[in-house]
Amino acid sequence: GHLKQQMGFVKKFFRDFKAFAFKESALDLAIGVIFGIAFGAIISSLVADILMPPIGLAIGGGDFSSVFIPLDGNNYSSLVEAKEAGAATINIGVFMNTVLNFLIVALCLFCITKCANHKKVDPLLIGEDDQLIEVLGRLSDVLENMETKNA
Repeated sequence: GHLKQQMGFVKKFFRDFKAFAFKESALDLAIGVIFGIAFGAIISSLVADILMPPIGLAIGGGDFSSVFIPLDGNNYSSLVEAKEAGAATINIGVFMNTVLNFLIVALCLFCITKCANHKKVDPLLIGEDDQLIEVLGRLSDVLENMETKNA
């Protein structure tokens, strides 16, 4: 009795997981994550290769990402040299690159969200044909939920 009950729980768990993992929304999320990774690489390149070199030049150094403060009191010619020596450092340039990456991504997402929200249709302006499609979609959802509960 107890083992059969546990097996029923396990089967239901995996059936629910399968329904969740292979829903269209989960696949959309996976695609979104992949696009996000690619978008992040583009933004990182924009910051490191296009925006930060002029900023680094303006503050007197060629490479802004190499601006750092060694905490052991020694002078190092580069961040790489300080790291190789095992020195603890405050990496101001690396941090600024990360902050700038974040700000650019946040600005892009803000713009995308504003555009998406601007394109939303007012429900009061939907035509009769669109209302029929919406009702049929809701009916389909209700029937699907009934099948899931009966399964």
